[in-house]
Amino acid sequence: MASVELIKENIEYEQLLEENFADTVVKGEYLIPDTHPDVVEILMVDVKPSITAKETMQDKVYVEGQVVYNVIYLAKEEDGMGVYNVTYSDKFSNYVDIPAAEHKMLCDAECYVEHMDSNLINERKVGISGIIKIKSAVFKNYSFEVVKSIAREDDLQTLKYPAVIDKILGDTDTDLVIKTQIRVPMDKPQIGKVLKCDVNLHKKEVKLMDGRAQITAYANVKMLYRGNGERTLVCLEDDVYLSKDVEIDGVDASMSAFGDFRVENIDYDIKEDDLGESRIVDIEAIINATVRIQYKEHIDMIEDAYSPRVVMDMVKKSYNLNVLQGTNHSETIVKDNIEPDVKPWEIIMSHGEVMVTDKKIVENKVVVEGIVKFNVLFATEAEESKLKVISEELPFSSSVDVEGAKIDMQAVVKATIENIEASVEASTIAVKAVVGVDVRVNYVTEKDFLIDVLMSEENVPKKKASVTIYVVQPGDTLWKIAKRYYTTIDEIARINNIDNVNSINVNDKLIIPGRAII
Repeated sequence: MASVELIKENIEYEQLLEENFADTVVKGEYLIPDTHPDVVEILMVDVKPSITAKETMQDKVYVEGQVVYNVIYLAKEEDGMGVYNVTYSDKFSNYVDIPAAEHKMLCDAECYVEHMDSNLINERKVGISGIIKIKSAVFKNYSFEVVKSIAREDDLQTLKYPAVIDKILGDTDTDLVIKTQIRVPMDKPQIGKVLKCDVNLHKKEVKLMDGRAQITAYANVKMLYRGNGERTLVCLEDDVYLSKDVEIDGVDASMSAFGDFRVENIDYDIKEDDLGESRIVDIEAIINATVRIQYKEHIDMIEDAYSPRVVMDMVKKSYNLNVLQGTNHSETIVKDNIEPDVKPWEIIMSHGEVMVTDKKIVENKVVVEGIVKFNVLFATEAEESKLKVISEELPFSSSVDVEGAKIDMQAVVKATIENIEASVEASTIAVKAVVGVDVRVNYVTEKDFLIDVLMSEENVPKKKASVTIYVVQPGDTLWKIAKRYYTTIDEIARINNIDNVNSINVNDKLIIPGRAII
């Protein structure tokens, strides 16, 4: 046997290299358009930051983004105060330090508002300043070939062991379209001006089946508007079910899926009903979903091989493997009673955002800590200042069970608002949010893999005796003994009447046929 044909398996995976944060200061002064009245008081500034571009560089990630400000304010009218809004957009960019990051490595980035202030410079100019926190993660791609099997010749002996390799099938991007129609009840005023329209996704799920993925979610649509010809503010909402099947080659139900969802665009169109009143709103939004498919491939890897007739050198190399330990989802309720400066009369709209401030792995679980930011627009009993906004930050802690998780593993965490409520209780505002936390725990393990088989120029030792009596030593296996004496396990078992080739005892005496090594 002069050569052997090797059948190789390519192993490719991504491993979280590191993640880090960067604080980005945003600041600007913005003029009120001539079409709008003077500002008397800023009620609230709705801030929506988003990532528009990202690139991995040496030891850092460069991130570009856009921030949209929706300024809702009070203005004087003939018979009192009215509510108006104006939107502005600006850009931001920053570097996130990631030591050991290299150009073109895969990276991920997300951002959220850590702090934002607004001030009235004059009746025609508002100032906005704050901090947008950027979180970026860099993933290193590993790719190497190992010997999966050897094209057998009659006397080639191979020792295999079962291995499980975590592999990534790939990423799939798709868009989900939200379409809903909201009708304003007759006990509410007609729509005069839409001040705010939001979409919050919850109950997101990706279910895998043979050849396809079913993506489902609920979209909570909230619209704040001012009544036509009056100062009344009304918030309407609808919960829309989304479902889409996406064909993915090679996927099956045994695999794991991780979904990342982003609201890309929101449009609305106000229409008249049969009575000619503006009471119908058609809302359409685009949701981008990125689904990553990961699976465990069971492979019988070659641990060792030899031939009784030819000396073979096994070339092995040690590689790190990324292993998915487990995933889980948990929900935590965050609630409190907030005392505003003035007595609340009616809740008009509530909004919340969540951010993760810390995560740590303990035995069999991941402990996640974070903050929920509540913003509540409410009406008061004070005629001179009927509308107010109160903001509050409430901490939360969530413990997510992941069987087998240990302190030295890595955790990827995402938190979202599943539901938010606000109500008046006595002189306080009771707020409640359900925070959904998704965790994924990975760890790195080192394994030796056979990467090549070389034919040696050495000759197999010549036979010194017709048989050899060998006394089994501690740590011996039939494989080791057969390889040492250039014979086969089957041959030793046949001559020695061994029924179970995996069971031999120390000090057993075995007859070794064929060539013997002195």
